[in-house]
Amino acid sequence: MTEILLDALWDTIKMIPLLLLIYVGIELVEYKFGEKIKKAVQKAGSVGPLVGSLVGSFPQCGFSVISTALYTQRLVTIGTLMAVYLSTSDEAIPIILSQPEKTGIILPLIFTKIFIAVVAGYSLDLIFRKKNKEILSHIKAYSTGKDSKDHHHESVAEEHGCCGHSASPVAKSFNLKEIFLHPIIHTFKIFIFIFLVSAAINFLVEKIGQDAFASFLSSHKFFQPFLAALIGLIPNCAASVAITEFYLKGLISYGSVIAGLSASGGLGILVLLKEEKERKNALLIISMLFGISVAAGLIIQYFF
Repeated sequence: MTEILLDALWDTIKMIPLLLLIYVGIELVEYKFGEKIKKAVQKAGSVGPLVGSLVGSFPQCGFSVISTALYTQRLVTIGTLMAVYLSTSDEAIPIILSQPEKTGIILPLIFTKIFIAVVAGYSLDLIFRKKNKEILSHIKAYSTGKDSKDHHHESVAEEHGCCGHSASPVAKSFNLKEIFLHPIIHTFKIFIFIFLVSAAINFLVEKIGQDAFASFLSSHKFFQPFLAALIGLIPNCAASVAITEFYLKGLISYGSVIAGLSASGGLGILVLLKEEKERKNALLIISMLFGISVAAGLIIQYFF
């Protein structure tokens, strides 16, 4: 048991320097361009699914939170929100980048998820076109300053991302706490998650046997996308960490990792459940997110 824990600990420790560097870089990009990105999503209107899919692909949990807050105030369409959710990979990209020998899968992963997000986003906007007409009119009124005085949209900037830091990209001055302290805290948090997942996998392989474990997973391959998508719906970065680690260790298929990461809307799902006044609508969005993610995973798994 001690050897299993030490192996998992050492494998995880080696990732820390690159992880920290990546998270600091992400914070700097968000500090510099975050407000422009938020406005781009908010003003996207009918091209929202394309803009949302590109924004969501950036490895930062705050954008799914902000996009959800914008949707609950009807400042983005349902297709835009879904595109952000489906293209978001949460912690997957930083974790893969921290393992240089695995970086070859990053571009295929990103492009696959963007494609799924764009197709699903525009399809949903077409299906809900009657409802979206009201939203698009509201977006136009808001952008031209003709919105109702009774509408208050300040809460978009009040939502929080992981580790309790502000999800708002607005920054009037260089904030050392946001730029450096949060990445340090977040790196430690992800380190713990990766260590626990790695230790659990090593333990199972040791107890069951590598061949028996691999045989069990391959014999239940059809159900992998369903399980991965269910894990992805958990509104915590631990979900994307587990899914990514399972894939990097060869335990699940490419279709399954796509299903899991596509369903991984992160804390955005919590904001949706908290702020969406129409409860049935919130549950419908989550159900559609799960269904689209599983369908995409199964198609990729069996046809590509």
